Amino acid sequence: MAYNPKLIEAKWQQVWEQKKVFEAKTGDKKPKYYVLDMFPYPSSSGLHVGHPEGYTATDIISRYKRARGFNVLHPMGWDAFGLPAEQYALQTGVHPATTTYNAIDNFRRQLKSLGFSYDWSRELATCDPKYYKWTQYIFLKLHERGLAYRKEVPVNWCPALKTVLANEEVVDGKSERGGHPVYRVPMKQWMLKITSYAERLLKDLDKVDWPEGTKELQRNWIGKSEGLQIRFGEVEIFTTRPDTIFGATFLVLAPEHPLVAKLTTPDRLEAVQEYQQKASQKSEIARQDEAKEKTGVFTGGTVENPLTGERVPVWIADYVMMGYGTGAIMAVPAHDERDHEFAVKFGLPIKKVVEGSAEDGKAFTGEGISVNSGFITGLPTREAIRKVIAWAEEKGLGKGTVQYKLRDWLFSRQRYWGEPFPIIHLEEGGSRALELNDLPVTLPEVQSYEPSGTGESPLAAITSWVVIKDPRTGEPALRETDTMPGSAGSSWYFLRYCDPHNEREPFSKEAEKYWMPVDLYLGGPEHAVGHLLYARFWMKVLFDAGLVSHDEPFKKLVHQGMILGEDGEKMSKSRGNVINPDTVVERYGADTLRMYEMFMGPLERDKPWSTSAIEGVYRFLQRAWRVFVNDDTSLPVVLDVEPTQEDLKILHKTVKKVTEDIENLRFNTAISQMMVFINHFTKIQQAPRKCMRPFVQLLNPFAPHVAEELWSLLGEKSELTFEPWPAFDPELAKDDLITMAVQVLGKTRGTVQVEPGSDQATVEAAARELATVASQLEGKQIRKVIFVKDKILNFVVG
Repeated sequence: MAYNPKLIEAKWQQVWEQKKVFEAKTGDKKPKYYVLDMFPYPSSSGLHVGHPEGYTATDIISRYKRARGFNVLHPMGWDAFGLPAEQYALQTGVHPATTTYNAIDNFRRQLKSLGFSYDWSRELATCDPKYYKWTQYIFLKLHERGLAYRKEVPVNWCPALKTVLANEEVVDGKSERGGHPVYRVPMKQWMLKITSYAERLLKDLDKVDWPEGTKELQRNWIGKSEGLQIRFGEVEIFTTRPDTIFGATFLVLAPEHPLVAKLTTPDRLEAVQEYQQKASQKSEIARQDEAKEKTGVFTGGTVENPLTGERVPVWIADYVMMGYGTGAIMAVPAHDERDHEFAVKFGLPIKKVVEGSAEDGKAFTGEGISVNSGFITGLPTREAIRKVIAWAEEKGLGKGTVQYKLRDWLFSRQRYWGEPFPIIHLEEGGSRALELNDLPVTLPEVQSYEPSGTGESPLAAITSWVVIKDPRTGEPALRETDTMPGSAGSSWYFLRYCDPHNEREPFSKEAEKYWMPVDLYLGGPEHAVGHLLYARFWMKVLFDAGLVSHDEPFKKLVHQGMILGEDGEKMSKSRGNVINPDTVVERYGADTLRMYEMFMGPLERDKPWSTSAIEGVYRFLQRAWRVFVNDDTSLPVVLDVEPTQEDLKILHKTVKKVTEDIENLRFNTAISQMMVFINHFTKIQQAPRKCMRPFVQLLNPFAPHVAEELWSLLGEKSELTFEPWPAFDPELAKDDLITMAVQVLGKTRGTVQVEPGSDQATVEAAARELATVASQLEGKQIRKVIFVKDKILNFVVG
């Protein structure tokens, strides 16, 4: 019987579902292991082949851990509130819920077709009122603790679209959709006080096993700075280099700073107002672009430098943000690159106050000895900083303080398709939070999803929903009409998976204590300073509220690389390089897709798709099948044949290699070793059962459908999923290796140790693991690979 993935895969998916094989039981005496994927937004286009990469990796770990005796929680759900569904509703009138649930059905079908061992009994969607009831409850906890408040903040207002836009929806002062002018205007928004947790969010990064690059992104985003807060006249500034105040030759204020009007002289008023208008049309992202040419306008006003007594001019410039620090900076052009560019452009004085050598035409930004600096002249930087802070505090002019670049989380959206706030506004003024028995506050059915045109959400136009009686007093009240951002539901979903059907509370203490924290969390690096930071913040708030037993949600974090199109570019509809996994499964089967995506290269790296390369993995599974099954469906495995010493060595080496590689997420080299194993047993007529039975167990996490079928054909009655993982004998697993040179364009970049006779795929997989080789291949197209068995491997790149 030939290998037929269609028949095999449908059969075993049905068996797993009927037997509920992957349902996790809370409180089991086995040690727990919680494996989690960053849940997807269910778009109407469905999965592309990039999605299953991470899902396959976590599935391999989940299946492996079950075989190692762990009680595994491996759930899946949907990050289902989002702007695309609302935009589609605007265009078509189709309710966002209809679009979203249709997309969810398609995603679920696709994921099930790939044989992932999810516990589907715990499936959730953030747009389900049964779920967002508890998102609203957590908001109430934040509000109760003084961490949720309303504030007037600048937002991107587009009059033509009648709505507020996110920063990423504004390009060069115009809306991404339609190219309409966008203005920065103040509007009342809900904020979450994440800044209260800045120090803990920073310090506790030391507790978690995360990629160092991701930790560094969070550290930089939080941006802790120690320095001096001091006044130049009426203007308060913060500086991390108080030793350079003697070199401050001008001040720069944000265009929206409240003191601009007071400091502007009549002859400069028109120019200042014109500049403020232009700045109001730029998004924060555009204003912070370091590469853009500096712009600014002199206000005509001056303030006194508190250390020198000199009057210094006050300018406004859009690169200074009102939301950062005090919204004003002292400019020291001799020792700050940005200030230097500004001073050179506008002909402002540049005064050297720190001895040090800089490149021609550049500022010296390092530490050194203070010069031209009054009472700190001759002191090294650190000592000078301490002395200036002490002087300012003694004189009552300023104080040493700590600031963070992190800003409070803008938590309002003027949209329909999001979680309503559990807040009402009272007739006599003020607002009040609702109570648990008032939840969920559900979204109303609407006829139109058009924005109100006033900056409010479409909900504001639904009088029958907005106007209510206060549940507590019976007095007239109005509902809050903003909705929460998409990141609300994703900030705690990992907790709901622990106890998804609990109607009394978001999760029981017992379930949370048993399952949390997540042992392995896998997803893209693009969430480093968004979701991953917000989830940590919410977890800490819930910990302080006594609702959870841990203050960090994710013990270990891994980022998978991107699967690129065959053209080496990011997959996108516009490029026409998107590959649908349904097409691959139809032709080759799910097991081939799973194994190919793991065989492409190291998990963390970006890799281009290759339709020709997937054929090789398909042929491997066919060869593995034929080792077990003759064309007449009989098994060639002879049960009473004893394995040779060579058979045992290859078996134990394979068990050792696959085990260690799974533990270290080196799935590509684990597959290479399984290929070596099959190559060996393909050469002999009858394969010993003592070798083939454990091989099926090794194959199972990678290609579970074919593994289950072979297990069944071997006559095994036990559940393969829970069959204990095979052990290896260290003596038999010892390698007899040879060293092969690895070249790039004929130049040796490293060596690999492989078994004699290893094929090209095995050597190439090992070679790509070498950092010295990977750096030479990165971003380049491999035109040819020259392979001389047992001698050399040479990548020809262009």
